[in-house]
Amino acid sequence: MKKIILSAILIFTGISTPQSDDYSETPVNRVKYYQDFIGFKGAKGKTRLDVYLQVPYDAVQFIKTGQGFEASYSLTVSIFDESKENLITEKIWNEKIIAISYEQTTSPDNFNLSHRSFEISPGVYSFKTSLLDKDSKNEYSSENTFLVKDFNSSPSMSDVMLISKKTIVEGNTKIIPNVSRNIVSDRDELSAFFEIYSDTSTSFTVNYEIIDEKDNVVYDSAQKVEVKSGNNQVFNAIDSLTLNLGNYLLRVSLISSDGKLSGLSKKSFVSRWFGVPNSITDLDKSVDQLIYIANPEDLDYINASDGRLEKAKRFVAFWKKYDSNPADEYNPVFNEYFNRIAYANENFTTYSLEGWRSDRGMVLVILGVPDNIDRHPFEYYAKPYEVWQYYSLNRSFLFVDNSGFGDYRLSPDTPLYGDLYRFRY
Repeated sequence: MKKIILSAILIFTGISTPQSDDYSETPVNRVKYYQDFIGFKGAKGKTRLDVYLQVPYDAVQFIKTGQGFEASYSLTVSIFDESKENLITEKIWNEKIIAISYEQTTSPDNFNLSHRSFEISPGVYSFKTSLLDKDSKNEYSSENTFLVKDFNSSPSMSDVMLISKKTIVEGNTKIIPNVSRNIVSDRDELSAFFEIYSDTSTSFTVNYEIIDEKDNVVYDSAQKVEVKSGNNQVFNAIDSLTLNLGNYLLRVSLISSDGKLSGLSKKSFVSRWFGVPNSITDLDKSVDQLIYIANPEDLDYINASDGRLEKAKRFVAFWKKYDSNPADEYNPVFNEYFNRIAYANENFTTYSLEGWRSDRGMVLVILGVPDNIDRHPFEYYAKPYEVWQYYSLNRSFLFVDNSGFGDYRLSPDTPLYGDLYRFRY
């Protein structure tokens, strides 16, 4: 059966209004790349805004060459004023990825990281980023509103960068940012970097808090920091975290010696578990979405868990039954199932129903991508309909839009029942 190749990528940059003080808490958008905006103190009263774009290998199309496989794409970062009417600045550049094997092009762990910096005045801006795949001609974009902070007062602190890796090269610290903000919390530490700007040598207390989706503080610690006049780099790592699956917020507060709040930065991130796909952020909904593969006893067992941590453990244990190589983090059946869920949500959601709950979503999740789709959206003597053909099953399924609003229902003449109602990978 054909598999769905889908990069289910989440963006956590701030889409907000100027009335909100928290520009880092973000609605999620599904695109083909990760991005992050991080502000530091610049020159002449401006802010240096670092823009990172991380493109997974499986988000672009590779073509075979004499040296292996090659993908080419262009990236654009456009900065508009808050009203989105005036373009302030823009940068466009090309990227190329060369892989020596086909396996490298499809590995979920491989990505290409790009970085551009902008010197910009503090304020609220509208950002548009886009990716154009040169070979497939597919284009993906995202729009975000972001607060560029003012660091001209003293003391102050920069935005927070999550760190994927830190190394020392020729005596200099080299940081690889965690642009996706995915933390495997049952394995990895939560590493962060920021700068403190001060006119004098003094000491601060830095508070670190982790806040869950219900605004509960699930972690709280403090660190004493001695700073000198100028820019001061601060690294911090939080290990031995016990976090559930889902979205969290890291809140870093800078407290002066007299107890005043001198700076505040927030960074959202996603807590993952080893072997769980990046797209799993809502545990309760993900359990509900098991209806096409789990039997009622499995669902009752998972939902009867004593607490969310136990529920998450039972959810992960359920998928271990479908993992041919448990020692490897990548579970192909687990990933394929939720790739199909994501595809159904993107393509079949209507005004009243999420895509995975629709009839087309049900058939796609269970049977996979059809070999052929015969679409008839504008028939004069008939309501809109689609015919999905699965050659290996020697079966076709008829979907009819009786309402005229894109709500295609599976025809009783071509039901999905019996042995057909079985997840196929």
